[in-house]
Amino acid sequence: MAADDTSPEIAQGFASGPGLPALRGVVPGSRRSPARFPLLGRTIAVTAARRASEQCTLLERRGARVLHAPAMRMIPIADDVLLREATERALAAPADLMVLGTAPGLLWWMQVCEEWGLAADLLDLMGRIPLYSRGPKTTGAIRAAGLHEHASAANEASPGLLEMLLERGVEGRTICVQVQDAGPGWNPMSKVVKGLRDAGAEVVEVPVYRWELPDDVGALDDLVREVALRGVDGVTFTAAPAVNAVLERADAIGVYDDLLDSLDGAVAALCVGPVTARPLLERGVQVSMPDRMRLGSLMRHTAEVIAERTAPVEVAGHELTVCAASVLIDGRQLAVSPAQLGLLRALSRRPGACVSREDLLAALPGGGTDPHAVETAMGRLRRALGVPELVATVVKRGYRLNI
Repeated sequence: MAADDTSPEIAQGFASGPGLPALRGVVPGSRRSPARFPLLGRTIAVTAARRASEQCTLLERRGARVLHAPAMRMIPIADDVLLREATERALAAPADLMVLGTAPGLLWWMQVCEEWGLAADLLDLMGRIPLYSRGPKTTGAIRAAGLHEHASAANEASPGLLEMLLERGVEGRTICVQVQDAGPGWNPMSKVVKGLRDAGAEVVEVPVYRWELPDDVGALDDLVREVALRGVDGVTFTAAPAVNAVLERADAIGVYDDLLDSLDGAVAALCVGPVTARPLLERGVQVSMPDRMRLGSLMRHTAEVIAERTAPVEVAGHELTVCAASVLIDGRQLAVSPAQLGLLRALSRRPGACVSREDLLAALPGGGTDPHAVETAMGRLRRALGVPELVATVVKRGYRLNI
């Protein structure tokens, strides 16, 4: 990314609607190069707890307005009695094999063992037994710790790892498995753990990641509602617990079906990799992922996908871009009301085709029944656009974009 991608104007705050956390990004009225700012006018929801600031900055540098609410909070593992008990059990057995799931998990485990005075014992054990790595990043962390992996899965998908272990033979062995736990219903290593136990192994689960909902779920609930209402162009997920938390809160506040409909249609579900995407895929939701499971790759992929999904249309000699929460004409971002945005959304779904007054009335927020509301809102929309000829009146029928 070029060093001059950030400007003071892009860093300005942008206030969101009532009850929502602050939206950050480009101020309406600014004009930016589409090549350098492919997300100008687009709104992206970010659910990350870790590295959230970095993610928001990368999106803002591409012109996006960012709505952020952490979907999970991490329990400090130094205070986690379950981890302490699992570590002491693995050392006492001692474990015959060890399966390491994530690079940060290994590093944090070693750090907390230093606080407990168990680091030397754990390193000694790891140096004597075969270490199985879940993927390249974990392998790198193993080597950085001065250790050597016995075998490594080609990627972070767990079935290949289980196959390697079963081929070795695990019956009667004590196997220490690093797991991620976000409560019932989610553990990406669950198939490995079950497969090892079914094959006769004694499995010691080491919960180096433990996640819970944030203490204050208000901001998360507001974000979930905004996604369900299709008020964002895309939402990024970097951890499967965050996906599950969003689904759990959607169910709790009564917007579960609306959320799934939005993520499978108007709102792009952008996941860092297949493990993160699994809870959505299991529910039949289409997701989009980068080729490499890295945050930078996800940010580039997000820019490409959202820019393509919200590509401008040629209308009356002008480029019109209709996003989830804003409108651009010839690359200039306009301030429009929710009613005006609703009309443009309805018109832009079928550029050049007549949209009836009844359909346009249904597109206005508030659920009104007065057909004159369409004429009033349309007049205000034309004034807001500054280019009245963009929208043509079809006598006695409705309106259309004048392509």
